[in-house]
Amino acid sequence: MSKFEKKQIIKKSVDPDRWYTDVILRGELADYSPVKGCMIIRPYGYELWEFIQSYLDGKFKELGVKNAYFPLFIPNGFLKREKEHVEGFSPQLAVVTVGGGEKLSEPLVVRPTSETIMYDTYSRWIQSWRDLPLLLNLWNNVVRWEKRTYLFLRTTEFLWQEGHTAHATFEDADNFARKILSIYEKFDEEVLAIPVIVGRKSESEKFPGAAITYSLESLMPDGRAIQMGTSHHLGDNFAKAFNIKYLDKNGKQQYVWQTSWAETTRVIGALIMSHGDDQGLVLPPAIAPIQVVIVPIKSEEKVLKYCRSLEKELRGAGIKIFLDDREEKTVGWKFNEWELKGVPVRIEVGVKEIEAGELTVCRRDINSKLKIQMSRLSGGQANVKSEIVNLLTDIQKNLFEKMKKFRDENTHDVSTFEEFKGIMSGKKGFIRAFWCQNKECEKRIKDETKATTRVLPLNAKKENGNCIYCAKPAQYRWLFAQAY
Repeated sequence: MSKFEKKQIIKKSVDPDRWYTDVILRGELADYSPVKGCMIIRPYGYELWEFIQSYLDGKFKELGVKNAYFPLFIPNGFLKREKEHVEGFSPQLAVVTVGGGEKLSEPLVVRPTSETIMYDTYSRWIQSWRDLPLLLNLWNNVVRWEKRTYLFLRTTEFLWQEGHTAHATFEDADNFARKILSIYEKFDEEVLAIPVIVGRKSESEKFPGAAITYSLESLMPDGRAIQMGTSHHLGDNFAKAFNIKYLDKNGKQQYVWQTSWAETTRVIGALIMSHGDDQGLVLPPAIAPIQVVIVPIKSEEKVLKYCRSLEKELRGAGIKIFLDDREEKTVGWKFNEWELKGVPVRIEVGVKEIEAGELTVCRRDINSKLKIQMSRLSGGQANVKSEIVNLLTDIQKNLFEKMKKFRDENTHDVSTFEEFKGIMSGKKGFIRAFWCQNKECEKRIKDETKATTRVLPLNAKKENGNCIYCAKPAQYRWLFAQAY
């Protein structure tokens, strides 16, 4: 047992930051690594990542995307080919200068992202319009040397997927980048039960080297924002830097138009913060490694026989279920463990339940108990199986609606900078405010309030207003927040 697992979990309402770390360590999602800034993802946490991989991988493949792998090490010179790209990543690079006991003739960068090494290859793979579109995705790890780290949310090494595509036209690339956004949005909202706002990043906040960066932003219970995923329209910037050209149908040489897009293990951090409570994790059924746990109150054969029968029936309904018949653990210990790990539904079965003909069912999202008649197990429209399936559906919906209500109640339209500063010095939240899109105003707002431009929502309407900071004419209300 890790020394961290012996710590008690502080209440979320008392110290959210410490609670977050306590839940991860005690809930066996991750542990600290001997390497500062890195983390060990434990099996329970990795099961979440495996589901994320499975879900997104299937959706990408429906669009014709194929998986590939590129090396971890990138020649240092590659990063220098695109000026904005190297400037954006230079402070975070890990560089290898010695290999095999000898000084390398050219330093190698440990992969912070794969654009450069992939696009050098794309310049050889793409020759004709027949080679387009090229749609590839990688499941890998990347290293970005962070000064301040936070389990799952910001670590020196993290896992992600990074997609990289090449297209014949600007419009084709933009359409594809938006299709990826739709996949991310559906995943975030329907699986993670986290509502997101989709929009375009400002010039200062966009990905280094991109023409347009689209992002999905969510609001956490502490009033700060998390970027859940990004989809970048790279324009032809990298194509020109890496000489990626194709011969079009008219026999003319053209530069390709590209996209890159990613979601990372950061979304697991957002999942923890969004739904967890003073008792620990609260996992949406759609992603929970265990959706229902059955706990026998006593290890009597009559009780265990019934539990095994119930387990078989629920598993047959496609429910991810675990029968906790461990004799070395007390019932109270089991209750606490499964509450801490956020299992959506716990079913308690004892002699009393069997004699009374009803099950005691605990739903984790609202920490309440209800009774389900056992007699409905065999036959009837409202049997236990259908009631548990309906309960899981209701829990999933409730968690999303709860977060959406919180976000809506903490999204503020402001017309003065004094209002803006007042909100940011208090509960924080999302702020919708006119901004003239001048970088100097953006920087001063951040310096004075710690709030950054998150996105211009895709559904933003053109209006007549004045910049929240300089009062010059502005046409759109941008979304601001303090971010992780």
